[in-house]
Amino acid sequence: MRRIERVCKGSLRPGQDLVAAGYAGLAGTRRIAAERAEELKQWFSPAYIEELRKAPAANVLDWTVWGAAEWEEAGEGGIYTALWTLSGAYGVGFTVDLRKIPVKQGTIEICERYGLNPYRLWSEGCTVLAADNGGRLAERLAAEGVDAAVIGCVREGIVREVTYGDVRGFMERPREDELCRLGIAV
Repeated sequence: MRRIERVCKGSLRPGQDLVAAGYAGLAGTRRIAAERAEELKQWFSPAYIEELRKAPAANVLDWTVWGAAEWEEAGEGGIYTALWTLSGAYGVGFTVDLRKIPVKQGTIEICERYGLNPYRLWSEGCTVLAADNGGRLAERLAAEGVDAAVIGCVREGIVREVTYGDVRGFMERPREDELCRLGIAV
């Protein structure tokens, strides 16, 4: 594995939990709802489109105060790029369960309409955190109004495994953000 050049803010090591704070693809959903509002009226009510456009972004916090050992803000390329960058900077692997990554229903619906991957969609406001006790970190964040969930764990080696129930696969290298497929600038 070629190390990814990145300023490391803390530490990442095998055995730590991975936590997602905020929602994968939500920023991209807001952008699509704004740019394609007229087109989306074929499938969704104007009120629903407006709700998608105004979905609140998660606050960026000082994650060390909450017990995070390391973190990577998701943005362009979605939560997949954040996971890839974080693990690549430390030369470690991970296992992540897609069913545990927080995604809003509106994001799923928009992605289904356009054939997009919500995990590769612009995710500003979503952060991947590493912690020795991810469950405790997620609980503390939830108590402060930040939606968070344990989504996997850091592993020895370089394998970046993605699961969905009994189905197991390996993460591909990051590629351009899904917004680009729609001709929308990030």
